[in-house]
Parts: sequence; structure tokens; C-alpha cells
Amino acid sequence: MSDLEYLVRQPKKATKNPPLLILLHGYGSNEQDLFSFAEELPDDFLIISAQAPNTLGFGSYAWYAINFDELNGKFSDLEQAKESIDKIAIFIDEIKAKFNTDPNKTFLLGFSQGSILSYSLSFFYPNKVQHVIALSGYINTELLPESISKEIKTDYYCSHGSVDQVLPVEWARKTKPFLDNLGLQNVYSEYPVGHGVAPQNFHSFKKWIEERL
Repeated sequence: MSDLEYLVRQPKKATKNPPLLILLHGYGSNEQDLFSFAEELPDDFLIISAQAPNTLGFGSYAWYAINFDELNGKFSDLEQAKESIDKIAIFIDEIKAKFNTDPNKTFLLGFSQGSILSYSLSFFYPNKVQHVIALSGYINTELLPESISKEIKTDYYCSHGSVDQVLPVEWARKTKPFLDNLGLQNVYSEYPVGHGVAPQNFHSFKKWIEERL
């Protein structure tokens, strides 16, 4: 059992096996955050917004701790991150089974910390999801399996704010070369915003999703 709490938006059109979209929020947020996107996304989707397991208090949650050290600066708790990746993988299987979703149409959308984990999960659990939408995140090379499967068929929509003050755009710019090098389909775009999702960014990834339904 994954024991993750979540919100549900049922498909607006009844289908036997709906496509599934899972939302993973960023550090210090909660499952309500990205759920605001739900009403604007295609009617066919079963949309699930998961809440991270580690509480920071006052309605704030994290997938893994980010620690501050005078010597080392900011560093991530990679062990906790890997635990969350495993929990999310189990959670995806539970949701697929419970709601009888289309096994070939699983989308994973993450913002910031949720985006970092979406990338990692797609490598640790090849083809558990077919499509990753990674907003304002990057590929943390410390959160990858020792060898990457050549069987991965997942494709990626990646975007970042060009003036992101939380996760530097330079980190995100390494994503496309990394995925290209593995022969994985991906698109990468930048928007003139900070750590957030611009309206034109939303319309762009919505179109990308619709083309894959």
C-alpha cells in the first residue's frame, strides 16, 4: 500500500477504461495546488492529484526533505526521494487497478519537486507511465538507476521559467541533451517567468497532452 492521500476528478465522459493523469505537487505545497488545472484539462481524463507523504506543517507537504547546511548549502535527502518514487510507483498501480484506467495512457505531471521525481520514476520504473509533463524541474542525475533501460518508450514535455529563482534554468537546460542522448522523444521550452507556470505554458502542455489521447 502506498498510503498516499489524493483528490479525484472523474472523467466527464463515461468510458470503460479512461486515460489517467496523475499530478505531483512541488515542495511545501499540497494536493490542492495542481488540482486547479483539472477543470481545464480534457474531459476524458481521470485526474488524480496526490499529496506528498512528508508534512512540513500548516498544509505544506514534501516528497523529500531539502536541508540547509552552512557548509554545503542546499541538499536533497535522496534516500527519502527514492522512498517517495517507490511509493508513487505503487500508488500508480493502485489507481490503475481501482479505476480500471487505460494501461496504455498514463500521464504523469509534476511541478518542481514533483517534476524531478516524475523524471526519476520514468527511469526506475520503465514504461509505468507513457507520458511525462515536467514543469519547472530537472533531471537529478543522483536519482537515476545505475543503468537506464533501452526499452523506455516514454515521451517528455519539459518546460521552465527563464528567470526561475528556485531551480536555475541552467539545470533544466541539461534535460533535452540528456533525453536526446537516450533517443527519447521530448520537447523543451522556456517561458519568461520565475518558478511557476505561465498561461501560454499551460496551453502548450495541454495541446501536447491532447495530441496523445
